[in-house]
Amino acid sequence: MGAMKSCSIHHHVATLVIVLLFNLCCFGKAADRQEEGLGASFIFGDSLVDAGNNNFLSTLSKANIPPNGIDFKASKGTPTGRYTNGRTIGDIIGEELGSPNYAVPFLSPNSTGKAILYGVNYASGGGGIMNATGRIFVNRLGMDVQIDYFNITRKQFDKLLGPSKARDYIMKKSIFSVTIGANDFLNNYLLPVLSIGARISQTPDAFIDDMLSHLSTQLTRLYQLDARKFVIGNVGPIGCIPYQKTINQLKEDECVELPNKLALQYNARLKDLLAQLNENLPGALFVHANVYDLVLDLITNYKQHGFITSSKACCGNGGQFAGIIPCGPTSSMCAERSKHVFWDPYHPSEAANLIIAKKLLYGDTKAISPMNLKQLRDH
Repeated sequence: MGAMKSCSIHHHVATLVIVLLFNLCCFGKAADRQEEGLGASFIFGDSLVDAGNNNFLSTLSKANIPPNGIDFKASKGTPTGRYTNGRTIGDIIGEELGSPNYAVPFLSPNSTGKAILYGVNYASGGGGIMNATGRIFVNRLGMDVQIDYFNITRKQFDKLLGPSKARDYIMKKSIFSVTIGANDFLNNYLLPVLSIGARISQTPDAFIDDMLSHLSTQLTRLYQLDARKFVIGNVGPIGCIPYQKTINQLKEDECVELPNKLALQYNARLKDLLAQLNENLPGALFVHANVYDLVLDLITNYKQHGFITSSKACCGNGGQFAGIIPCGPTSSMCAERSKHVFWDPYHPSEAANLIIAKKLLYGDTKAISPMNLKQLRDH
């Protein structure tokens, strides 16, 4: 009897220790628990999904200042380098697919050891498909560099799990999400000062050609590093962000035509590229996320989604839509953060991110095709 009693006490103590270890994010056996669900979530892209990489760069594009992250529960409202008030779309998707931890920023000192089994985030504010994109910010990680960094992670997986298990984990269980392209227009092609050379010498068609041939090479490189399940976001309606509406002095329900036209032109061609890659890369599955329509729906039908405005930034300064000066300690901030589609002059609020993420997770083929992310995980 005594032995049984001490056994059950040990059991309780053990349970407590496990719970404590889990709460302290010491991952112990968590990796084994993941066998059923999602493996790693690898996130590539720009400030829409940056989770703090730019904190570690000397760059003009940073979000590690308040009130950014004011609603991010994991940091108790301290800024983490996410360009929104709470979670990014990438955070929400990982959570919903069953990952117990957010993908860790590659440049963060704790992106080592078992932490990477849940995934790694390579995204960088200001980053683009083209290497010249975002030069205005001095430093940022473009897509080529992000893939160089994944190559480093890929080798770490071999060390952690052994080559054959690592390959399986990355090919069958992990999802690669890419949210990139907006900066190639906003902070490259459409920038009067820096891209004057490119714009004189390149028509929109030629620039978009360039973008897609670069992206094709980049996605093929990931495939060669064993990526198989991809979700690729198209470019959103960048002519409708508060920044564009403010500098072009538009009315509340107007959007700037040229940026949207360029985005739509790129998006149509992106769809063709993904179909081509699905055909040419055996075993790969490229899922197309229709971010443009999802965001446009939020902007157009904001009232039906429970928002009070889709033109004014919640946190920002300048002009009619608070769209000129990015969000920072001296910015004015709206009272109801969950009622604004846009958190700052460029980025959606957590409330908007949540609606978009849910559509990508569980939506129909209008939102995401040929399957949604829940189906992709189980595929």
